[in-house]
Amino acid sequence: MVLSMSRPQLHPRTRTYWLRKRVPADLVAVVGRKEVTLSLGTKDQAEAKRRYVVELSKLEAQWETLRNGPLSLTEREAHEIAGALHDRWLSRYRDEPSAQTFWPVDVGARVFTRRAWDQSLSPVENLTAAEPAFARLLQLEQWCSAAADEELLARGLRTDPDGHRKVAKAIGAAVQRASLTLQRMAKGELLADPPPPISALPARSSAHKPLQSASESKTGKVVDTAARVTLSGLVEKWWLEAEKAGKSPSTRESYTNTMRNLGAFLKHDNATQVTFEDVIAFKDHRLASTGRSGKPISSRTVKNSDLAGLKSVFGWAVANRLLSENPALGVTVQSGARVRMRDPSFTTEEATAILRAALDHPRGTELAQTYAAKRWVPWLLAFTGARVGEIVQMRRQDLRKVKIEGHPGDTWVLTITPEAGTVKTKQAREVPLHPQLIDLGFAAFVENSSDERFFLVPDAKGGVAGPLQGVKNRLGEFARKQVSDPGVSPNHGWRHRFRSVAIEAGVPEMVIDAICGWAPRNVGGRYGSVLQKPRADAIARLPWIKLSANETQLTSD
Repeated sequence: MVLSMSRPQLHPRTRTYWLRKRVPADLVAVVGRKEVTLSLGTKDQAEAKRRYVVELSKLEAQWETLRNGPLSLTEREAHEIAGALHDRWLSRYRDEPSAQTFWPVDVGARVFTRRAWDQSLSPVENLTAAEPAFARLLQLEQWCSAAADEELLARGLRTDPDGHRKVAKAIGAAVQRASLTLQRMAKGELLADPPPPISALPARSSAHKPLQSASESKTGKVVDTAARVTLSGLVEKWWLEAEKAGKSPSTRESYTNTMRNLGAFLKHDNATQVTFEDVIAFKDHRLASTGRSGKPISSRTVKNSDLAGLKSVFGWAVANRLLSENPALGVTVQSGARVRMRDPSFTTEEATAILRAALDHPRGTELAQTYAAKRWVPWLLAFTGARVGEIVQMRRQDLRKVKIEGHPGDTWVLTITPEAGTVKTKQAREVPLHPQLIDLGFAAFVENSSDERFFLVPDAKGGVAGPLQGVKNRLGEFARKQVSDPGVSPNHGWRHRFRSVAIEAGVPEMVIDAICGWAPRNVGGRYGSVLQKPRADAIARLPWIKLSANETQLTSD
């Protein structure tokens, strides 16, 4: 039998050739995935075959390096790794040297050394006396460390801690040298005999071969990405792999919005032209912007959504040879503890107002699914402790009747599952429904409904991410009409309240965590599971909610 040779694969949508290679079983734990995918950056079959051989050779060399375990690098090897970054730094700013503002040479000279600080002062006095410069110094050192991770990863190298520190220090020295050169160029000084690029220095003996730049092939030529890499296209390429790795559609939507906002801010869509300064300017722009609510965008949102998205997508692009470096690397934003002026859960009066409005909500002309969401979702949130998206994406098949010991008749059980849409923990869980929900007619509503989705209409492709967010927004607006206090979330306030009510009813915390999908609080909590009976017992202990016709007061049996 003739075995087929591995070869480039044509992507069905982009029509670009890719390399796909299964990671050897002994390296899966080290690499962190079972398969490597890499765009070859061309639609020409002959060129794809040539690049495939080059990239496959690199990949197999990296795997061999990983098999040999962590390397102990010499200082010379570390400087060879950093040399490529030195050359790229000069190349990036050569035409406009004064545009290099990320690396201040006065602070950069002190990276990875404390000799510049006054040794006669105590650490506290030192920090107080030079806090801005000290903070910038630490930021540059963190950037060098992250850049070392990226450069080593691009070469498939694993080093011991000492080797990693040598690379980080070498990168700091390389960028400092390049920045000093650019500073002289910005002043108009002509370097009569400029030093050769470090990457052009003579190679060592065959026993110590120079380490290649992430942007160079074995021939010494820059790896050609063949086509202009767009911000919008980059997210789509990232998602092809991220989806298989278990990333949620909501993450894709968030990162797509971030890239769209970045493109609108920069007024172009070319990912290869994005610089460190662009990302910093975009960060400042976002911090000065307001959201749809009219409130300023928080530093937490900029850090955990915008910058996280840029770092992830650009980092993936570097690892897959689509970009030479990650322009978001090292960019951060300070964020402190959120100021809280009140308890995050609904008060009795607030819960009463929303639930009464849900019962009295008129049919009107809105979609049947939107009407049903306003009618039932607040009550379901009150008795399940679920996240609003987990309820809105509910499907008919997620509800069933089961026999549970100690509970007469059938008990309706809701399965909250990633198959329905997005679940933050990516783990399914079961929540028995409270008898009052059945008494109010929710079971009858389910049995009489002919649609698979009760509270939303999937888009033309069957997706639910966009429609889900729309319904969540409308539910938030609906609740906000009853509870105007900005200190409580109009949807998430139910999740906080559920825990408070359950604790007051004497439900064990382990059972509350299982119902709400919270992680165990200790290692012991990861063993065993909370079965249906204790979950049903816990839900049954929650007090019935009574809304008096004459009072805006919530009482219980």
